[in-house]
Amino acid sequence: MSYLTQMLALTVQNFFSAATGIAVVFALIRGFARQSSATIGNFWVDVTRCTLYVLLPIAAVIALVLVGQGSIQNFDSYKEVSLVTPVEYSQPKVDAAGQPVLDAQGKPVTENLKTDKQTLAMGPVASQEAIKMLGTNGGGFFNANSAHPYENPTALANMIQMLAIFLIPAALCFTFGEMVKDRRQGVAVLAAMTVIFVAMACVASMSELQANAALAGLPIDHAASALQAGGNMEGKETRFGMAASALFATITTSASCGAVNAMHDSFTAIGGMVPMLLIQLGEVVFGGVGSGLYGMLVYAVLAVFIAGLMIGRTPEYLGKKIEATR
Repeated sequence: MSYLTQMLALTVQNFFSAATGIAVVFALIRGFARQSSATIGNFWVDVTRCTLYVLLPIAAVIALVLVGQGSIQNFDSYKEVSLVTPVEYSQPKVDAAGQPVLDAQGKPVTENLKTDKQTLAMGPVASQEAIKMLGTNGGGFFNANSAHPYENPTALANMIQMLAIFLIPAALCFTFGEMVKDRRQGVAVLAAMTVIFVAMACVASMSELQANAALAGLPIDHAASALQAGGNMEGKETRFGMAASALFATITTSASCGAVNAMHDSFTAIGGMVPMLLIQLGEVVFGGVGSGLYGMLVYAVLAVFIAGLMIGRTPEYLGKKIEATR
């Protein structure tokens, strides 16, 4: 995609999707909080306020921090640089029509090639990366997503990106408590999310720190040492290791964010179960911006309704009866 497409078609939608989620959850919270009002707010006002007063300022700060860590932010054309060590490789020889050339025995002919150049992609990466994480949108400027060093260059940048994913979803729990005038309700929802998340993160991390059972019979050293992190490094970035990769996978699937810094298909069986389970829960463990909270509130309403049926009382939540409309 061109830089203009990345900025107008993708980055703008990253802001709008996050603002929409927040606007929807605010409408739901107002429905819980208000007693006699005929409305639950104005969607366009909420989207505008979320974009201008919440998403843009925070995203600008995150983008500046990422630039400071090494993420690129420019409009330069792609750059061709010389390799420190030329790379030699072989590939099948093809004719002008693109068909493989065969020898007298009908076998493909290979040719030895050498390259001493590499093309480096450029572009406005940090600005898109910031709202990609803050709005729990996912995707990425490059195909390698947050495993690419221009998107996620350092361990500190990796930590900032993980914090950005959970920043607004966690804050909305406190907002919920304030708006319904019962802070305990917000803390209860946050606590439920945190307990599930911590348990899942521990399971994923412990699993990935173990050797890959599929490689047990091969002469491969899985032990941690000064030269390697140890454990299951398949599909992971060496600058992050298993712990940061497993934590990132748990966070991104908890929050409905499509960003990844490791390949989830390369996780062990138990380690890969964690992202799958979190996705199947509806990604409500903190969840997406706005969508995580209103998804968890739906679970809360269902729990209250079922509990009310079990004890023979009319189910209530936040002082309102859970029943058919009159």
